[in-house]
Amino acid sequence: MVDTYRWGILSTANIGRKAMIPALQESKMAEVVAVASRDEAQAQAFAKEMNIPRAYGRYEALLDDPDIDAVYIPLPNHLHKEWTIRAAEAGKHILCEKPLALDAEECYEMIAAAESNQVALMESFMYRYHPRILAAREMIRSGRIGTLGTIESAFTFKLDNIKNIRYQPDMGGGALMDVGCYCVNISRVMAGREPITVQARGVMAPTGVDQQFVGVLDFGEGLFAHFDCALVLERREHCVLAGTDGFLSLPQVFLPGVGEAIIEETRGGAYQTHTIEGVNQYRLIAEDFMGSIVSGEPAYPIMDAVDNMRTIRALLDSAKQNGQPVEMA
Repeated sequence: MVDTYRWGILSTANIGRKAMIPALQESKMAEVVAVASRDEAQAQAFAKEMNIPRAYGRYEALLDDPDIDAVYIPLPNHLHKEWTIRAAEAGKHILCEKPLALDAEECYEMIAAAESNQVALMESFMYRYHPRILAAREMIRSGRIGTLGTIESAFTFKLDNIKNIRYQPDMGGGALMDVGCYCVNISRVMAGREPITVQARGVMAPTGVDQQFVGVLDFGEGLFAHFDCALVLERREHCVLAGTDGFLSLPQVFLPGVGEAIIEETRGGAYQTHTIEGVNQYRLIAEDFMGSIVSGEPAYPIMDAVDNMRTIRALLDSAKQNGQPVEMA
């Protein structure tokens, strides 16, 4: 077991700049030692800005660096599989941005590469590590709001640049893949099981990806989840958990920051606010990942990424069939 894991960052994406790299630099378990871009000048400028010692103009060069133990991959969705497999073959542990891949089959290939090369692989759904999520899940499990019947969530924002990667079908774009994947994931987390049937409808962008998407997940036994996501609507981000005896409301559920971690509960018409101490959820997922390298026991096993992608693909299939129900095998 090592005291500190040395990290390389594959790409100069904003999610690394604004969130994951500062979180890693904040952790005593991590040291960010290198960044790579396909543009060496851009890599050099990024490294200087983020106080990273080394910069590479090729992703391969970073993977060849023997001083790097783990890599963070915030590349566009269609590149996750290729560079995860390459990183695994280079002996690097891998924290890959969500969604892990374009479909479940790609997930399986990535998992197989990690296992055969004896490296750890994790999907970076950071919101699940926030103590507010853990508290809400425990309140549901304990029966605090009675029997859970409905999970409602939304994640929308406006993206006007049609050339953005989120609008490109060959790059794994679309509202569901970009932000709706959070809604699918939190529905599964709070339900504590997999859906048996899904239905969906979408509005397509001129490029061919879904720019607005609505989905319903039937978990059986009277438990449903419904969500909407979009690249063309004003920013909304929330989750409501409705039970027979009350409900929990989680505003800013996926990106709460460190000062907005609130759970609101009502029972019998009485409102109660539970304040949960804010944390850096990016640091928490990175530290769970690093701890799991030795223990082999992450909070969320990698097969969860497969199940999430299976649900996403079933929802997309339903939308293509004008909302016809799709049964989960």
